[in-house]
Amino acid sequence: MQFPESWLREFCNPPLSTKEIADVLTMGGLEVEDLRPVAPPFTRVVVGEIKEAAQHPNADRLRVCQVDVGQGALLNIVCGAPNARPGIRVPCALVGAELPPGEDGKPFQIKLGKLRGVESQGMLCSARELKLSEDHGGLLELAADAPVGKDVRDILALDDCVFTLKLTPNLAHALSVYGVARELSALTGAPLKQPKFEPVRPVHDGKLKVKVQAPDLCGRFSGRVVRNVDTQAKTPQWMVDRLARCGQRSVTALVDISNYVMFEFGRPSHIFDHDKIHGGLEVRWGRAGEQLKLLNGNTITVDEKVGVIADDREVESLAGIMGGDATAVSDETRNIYVEAAFWWPQAIQGRSRRFNFSTDAGHRFERGVDPSQTVEHIEHITRLVLEICGGEAGPMDDQVLSLPEARPVSLRVARATKVIGMPVSQEQCLDAFRRLGLPARATQDGIVTVTPPPYRFDLAIEEDLIEEVARIVGFERLPTTSPLAPITAKLPRESRRSPFALRRLLAALGYQETINFSFVEESWEKELAGNADPIRLLNPIASQMSVMRSSLIGSLLQVLRFNLDRKAERVRVFEVGRVFLRDVSVQTGESTVRGVRQPMRVAGLAYGEGDGLQWARKAPGVDFYDIKGDVEALLSPRRGVFRPATHPAMHPGRCASIEIDGGEAGFVGELHPRWRQSWDLPHAPVLFELDLDAVLARDLPSFQPVPRFQPAERDIAVIVADSVTHAALMESIHSADTGGLLRDALLFDVYKPKQATAGMAAGEKSLAVRLTLASPEATLTDDQIDAAVRAVVDRIGERLGGRLRS
Repeated sequence: MQFPESWLREFCNPPLSTKEIADVLTMGGLEVEDLRPVAPPFTRVVVGEIKEAAQHPNADRLRVCQVDVGQGALLNIVCGAPNARPGIRVPCALVGAELPPGEDGKPFQIKLGKLRGVESQGMLCSARELKLSEDHGGLLELAADAPVGKDVRDILALDDCVFTLKLTPNLAHALSVYGVARELSALTGAPLKQPKFEPVRPVHDGKLKVKVQAPDLCGRFSGRVVRNVDTQAKTPQWMVDRLARCGQRSVTALVDISNYVMFEFGRPSHIFDHDKIHGGLEVRWGRAGEQLKLLNGNTITVDEKVGVIADDREVESLAGIMGGDATAVSDETRNIYVEAAFWWPQAIQGRSRRFNFSTDAGHRFERGVDPSQTVEHIEHITRLVLEICGGEAGPMDDQVLSLPEARPVSLRVARATKVIGMPVSQEQCLDAFRRLGLPARATQDGIVTVTPPPYRFDLAIEEDLIEEVARIVGFERLPTTSPLAPITAKLPRESRRSPFALRRLLAALGYQETINFSFVEESWEKELAGNADPIRLLNPIASQMSVMRSSLIGSLLQVLRFNLDRKAERVRVFEVGRVFLRDVSVQTGESTVRGVRQPMRVAGLAYGEGDGLQWARKAPGVDFYDIKGDVEALLSPRRGVFRPATHPAMHPGRCASIEIDGGEAGFVGELHPRWRQSWDLPHAPVLFELDLDAVLARDLPSFQPVPRFQPAERDIAVIVADSVTHAALMESIHSADTGGLLRDALLFDVYKPKQATAGMAAGEKSLAVRLTLASPEATLTDDQIDAAVRAVVDRIGERLGGRLRS
C-alpha cells in the first residue's frame, strides 16, 4: 500500500512529524516499509513562461527562448526540447540553481554560459532532469494558471513524502488512504475527518437490468447509468499526481476516477460501456468452456469455480478481479454503467493465481471489502464523473442479497492481561475499542463483547481483540521481563549423528554438497524413479518443474550435466534433501500434509577418475566398488548388507540394495546405459541414495577388555557354486554355532579353474577364508578350534551346499 503524506493528512492530521507518523504506524502494526520524498532536493527552480521561441542561428535542433520568470526582464535561454513553444509554462532553473545529482552522484549547478555562440541565462527542465519521472521527451509542462516566478516545489507539492506500508493479510481495512487515516486517528487520538457522500440527483430514469444468480458469489450489487459522458476529458492534474504517488499511472479520466476511489476508500469498482452491453447483466458462476478477453489483453477460459458478470450474449467481466475488453470504455463511449459490488472473499481467493496474474481489485476483495457502502461510493464516483467528464446520472440500482453476519466476539480482560504480559483494565479495553470505532459493551464479570463493523473481516476470535488492545495500548509500553522457565541445554542422543556431521564426512570423502529445487521434470520421475503418478504442482514456476520429486537422482544428474558442459572431468556431489511420496496413511498435522509422506534422503554421485590424474597408474575411472566403499564408510560403524537388486535408473546387474538391521535403507549402482545415452554422458556415473534416518543412526561403542590370551587363526577353503555371493558366505559363517569363539572371518582368495578337475565340477569355485578364533577365558585347545571349524564348515554345507576342499 503506497500513498502520499499530504493525502493522509487530509483525513487525519496529528501534530507529528513525518518520521513520527511512520513510527506510530509501524508500532501500531502497519509496518512502514519505505518512506521517501516525492522529489529529490533542488533549488532555484521556478515557474517560467516562454514568451518567444526562435530558431538558433547556428544549430538546427536548438531554440532561443525568451522566458518570463517574474523578474521584470525576460531571460534568454537556449533549449533543445521539441515542445519548447510560446505560451507554455515550464520549470526554469535560474543561474545558481542546483539540480538533482546525475549519474556521478554530484549536484548539477546551473551557470551562465553560451551554447553555439548564444548566451543562455538558465535552463528549462524536463521531468527527468528534476528526477520526477523518467519522461525525457520534452519540457515538463505546468498548468496554464501556475503563478510565474513561484517555486516549482511549492506549485507541485514536491516536499510531500510517499509512505509504503507492508501490510499483513488481516489488515484489509487499511488498504486505502482513509483506512490508514482511521488507524492513525485511533493510535494518536487525532480527529478523523468523516467523508460525506451527498446523493446525486438523477435526471433520467434509465436503468440496466441486472440479475444476481449466485448469492454465494455476490452479496450486494449496486450500479447506475450515466449518459452523455465526455470520455476524452482530461484528468485533473491533482488527481494524476495523487495516483502517481500511489504507484498508478494515469490512463483515461474514467479509469483514473475508478482507481482514485479505490485508493481513497478501498472500494474497487468497474465502469462498463453501457452501449456495448447486450440486454442485461447476469452475476453468476462461470460455465465450463466460456472464454473472456480481459482488459490486459489475455484471453482466458473459465469454469464453474470462477465468478463472472455476463450479458445476454457472452461473459463480460471476471467477477471482483478484472473487466473484459468487449465492454471497456473508449474515446467513442458516451453512456456508461458504474458498478460497485460486495464479492464474498471465499469466492475470489485464489482465482487470480489460476490465471497467473493479480490485480489491485482482487487483492482487496479476497481479503474483504466493506459491503455497507457500495451506494455511497457510487455516489462519490458519480460526482467525480460529472465534475470531470460531465454527463447525466440515472437512479441508483441497489440489490442486497446476503451480507456477512456481524457475530459478536467476547474478550476476557483477565485473559488479555495474561496474553499481553502486563496489567490491562476493563476501561482500557473499552477505550481501545472506542478509539478504533468498534462497538463494545462490558459486563460485570470482566468480559467485553465487541460487534465487528462491516469493514473488519479480521475480528473473529478472542485473540484478535487482544491484539487490538495491545496495539492501542502500545507495544512500546510492554514491560521487559526475563523468562521464568529454566534454560537447559537439549543434548542430542549419542546414538544419532547430526546432519552436519554427515555432511562433513561426505566432504571428507571428496564430495561437494549441492542444493536443488524440490520440483523437477515429470519425465525424471517416470524414467529415473519409476513413478507414474507423481505429486503435481498446481502453479509451477516453470513448465519443466511441474512435479515434486520422489528421488534425488534426477537433481544430481542435472548437476553433473551442468558441470560437464563446463568441461569438468571429475565430479563428486551429494545432496541432503526431502522427497515427496504418496501415502494415504499420512494425515494433516503441524508439519505434514494428508496423503503425502516427506522423508529425508541423502544421495551422492561420482563421475570420472577416482583420484584425479596420477603419474603412477592409469585408472579406468570410478566404479561400483569405489562408491560401495564410500557408502560403507558413511554407515560405519554399522554394517549394511548389499544384495543384488533392480532399479529403474540403474544398470541391470550393477545395482545393489542396502539393508540395515533387516530393513531396506537405499541402493547403490551404476546409471543405466539408456539414461546415460539420453543425458549425453561420456561415461556412466555411479550413484547411491539412502534414507537419512538410517544413515544418522549409529551404534554406541561398548568397552571390550584387551584380550589376555592369544587368538588362533585357521584357513579353510570351501567349494561352492558360482552363484554364491560373498555376503551369503559371510552370513553362513557368522551364523555357525562356534560357542562364541569366532571373532572374525576374512575372504582372502577366490579360485576358479578354467576347466573341470577331479575335485571341482563345472560351475563351481573355491573360496579361501581365514577364521580368527579366541576366548576371553583361556587359551584355546586344538579340540575347541577343530570343533569351531567343523561347525563353520557344516553351516556352509547346510546353507550353501558347500564342501571342504581336499
